[in-house]
Amino acid sequence: MARFACFFMALAAMLLVPGARAQSGAEAAFEKFFAADSADAAAHSVAGIENVGVSFDEAWRRLKKGRTYAAQQSGVTMLKNRTEDGVDHAYAVNVPAGYDPARRYQVRFQLHGGVGGRPDNSARGTGEIGTLAGAEQIYVLPYAGGETPWWTNDQILNLNAIVDSLKRTYNVDENRVVVSGVSDGATGAYYIAMRDTTPFASFLPLNGFIMVLTNDEIDDGFTFPNNLRNKPLFVVNGGRDRLYPTRNVEPFTKHLIGSGVEIDYHPQPEGEHNTKWWPEVKDSFEKFAADHPRNPHPEKLTWEAGDKIHNRAHWLVIDEFGTAAGEAKALPDANFMADGAMFPRFKAAGRVDLIRKGNAVEAATKGVTEFTLLLSPDVFDFDQPIKVIANGMQVFNARVERSVKTLLKWAAADNDRTMLYGAEVQIKLTR
Repeated sequence: MARFACFFMALAAMLLVPGARAQSGAEAAFEKFFAADSADAAAHSVAGIENVGVSFDEAWRRLKKGRTYAAQQSGVTMLKNRTEDGVDHAYAVNVPAGYDPARRYQVRFQLHGGVGGRPDNSARGTGEIGTLAGAEQIYVLPYAGGETPWWTNDQILNLNAIVDSLKRTYNVDENRVVVSGVSDGATGAYYIAMRDTTPFASFLPLNGFIMVLTNDEIDDGFTFPNNLRNKPLFVVNGGRDRLYPTRNVEPFTKHLIGSGVEIDYHPQPEGEHNTKWWPEVKDSFEKFAADHPRNPHPEKLTWEAGDKIHNRAHWLVIDEFGTAAGEAKALPDANFMADGAMFPRFKAAGRVDLIRKGNAVEAATKGVTEFTLLLSPDVFDFDQPIKVIANGMQVFNARVERSVKTLLKWAAADNDRTMLYGAEVQIKLTR
């Protein structure tokens, strides 16, 4: 009997070894994925996960859980990065005392003013948030200069690189990353909101003016106020501001509100071009940020782009531009005021408006011949058909397969536990 018992124990061990090895291989592959120091490095590690044959459900579970965070030093840390365009950037990170790696933290980017007076984007001062401190959170202070102002694609690359790096080091609440700024930094917040909405929950421009972006040296013809409709804004301007007084700014602020942009507007009648009003506004500012977390899979999206650089808003990617059969002759556009356009249109652009109801998506397009929908199992039922209607015509109606490859591709790019995609649907519109 003892001989048979030993035989069956050995046989059981042999049968368990492949599963144990697969589990061990998956563990090591995901550890490498989570330990990657950049989106590119994470993308290169994806093959290792695919090679061990991980199921979709297992990959989904691990990505939802995310990496395990270690304790980090509190206080100010001065850091640098080099964006993919070869520009070096300095930035400061303020970590709250008693940082707890098991807790998810809100992040506020605070963009400084006076860009034109800085010859470069090197660090200035101590890197502390200082008098603009509010609720407990992680503060990020990037730096800009005359050669690298906030209103450039370089700075969008910079903020994206910082967000990615933060999420690899600190337990960031992906749905509570906000962008605020003062003066030039506020104008930069408007710019970023119109070019790169996906990573951020809200935008909070203080003492800024969107129309600064009409400057010939800034406007490239691809500035789209309609894109502001995707995220809420908290706006402060002063009545005695020597640069951007409320009498000049308010007509545009009120126009945007009337055009469907959600703006919590806080004019300061006695306010000058400074933030002396901060103690009175701080609580409202922080309540706004707390009350408006990002929806990683918004039911409605509207996005306009003129190139393939800033062509994504969450689960929508605009792939090709041109005239499609049956497209809208015009779509309601926040760019147009009663007396003319806010920003000139001297280049061709394309726009897609989406509404999702269950497994059905309705799209209205103008100037777009091809776009991709990124589908998350969090909001779509993959066991039922997905239906897409574009410009009144059915362009897709079928079930989609859960794809580990797609899941890992976007997880590597977004580094986001709350925004995962299990399939892509490419929509090609007839010309």
